[in-house]
Amino acid sequence: MHQHEPKPQPEKSLPEGVRHIVAVGAGKGGVGKSTVAVNLAVAMAADGLKVGLLDADVYGPNLPQMMGVQNHVPRMGDDGKIEPVEAHGVRLMSMGFLLEPDSPVIWRGPLLHGAMNQFLRDVRWGGLDVLVVDLPPGTGDVQLSIAQIVPLTGALIVTTPQSIALSDVMKAAAMFRKLEVPIFGVVENMGDFICPHCRMTSRVFSHGAAKTLSEKYGVPLLGDIPLDPAVCSAGEDGQPLCVAHPESAPARALRGVARAVAARLAVPIAKRQGG
Repeated sequence: MHQHEPKPQPEKSLPEGVRHIVAVGAGKGGVGKSTVAVNLAVAMAADGLKVGLLDADVYGPNLPQMMGVQNHVPRMGDDGKIEPVEAHGVRLMSMGFLLEPDSPVIWRGPLLHGAMNQFLRDVRWGGLDVLVVDLPPGTGDVQLSIAQIVPLTGALIVTTPQSIALSDVMKAAAMFRKLEVPIFGVVENMGDFICPHCRMTSRVFSHGAAKTLSEKYGVPLLGDIPLDPAVCSAGEDGQPLCVAHPESAPARALRGVARAVAARLAVPIAKRQGG
């Protein structure tokens, strides 16, 4: 029996004009990963960077609604390239633009790989300082496909404070390490609750998951995002928090995350807005 030589993997390369790709991932859904990805992109764009945002969560593509462009349809250029939709200074591409409302995506790995390749290679991203990729939750086919297609500059991991989330977030961190993707840091979302009436804070959840992950993997805790009803309402209204409530405590924390990421990329910030 002859042993078959393993097929050579195609060399990874960045999409044309894109300098860096940063993935935003989470071990489980419902932790606010997409909220962090959207506001990360918008905050960096407000600081003068050229930013793209890829909604790679094909099973739950919520970014068009969160960016207020759910009724837009990307157009095709004469050369066959897809033109991304622009919103809040960010170039956006999502499966949500291509589906009928409430239509599910029921795809196996090869189809997902093809879709990710098309979104990365066949979209006219233009000259970008950074492309932010909002990954699906967990450690599945989409994450693996993207890591095989393009070199990721780094990744952020989003978690909630509860220690019960620790197992899931550790799996996400281990995945990035196995894929040789540098982990820029962890973002703890839904921290202390800010009362919308009196603006006092109180602790709703137990704490510990983000700190434990940070210590185990030797990565910084980039931000502690308070639990504020304004975060949810901003996303539902299509106005990211950093646009709708730029001086709120969560927006300030998210801008801090964005500037920490820009510093890791060594991308100069052209202008600063707010604190």
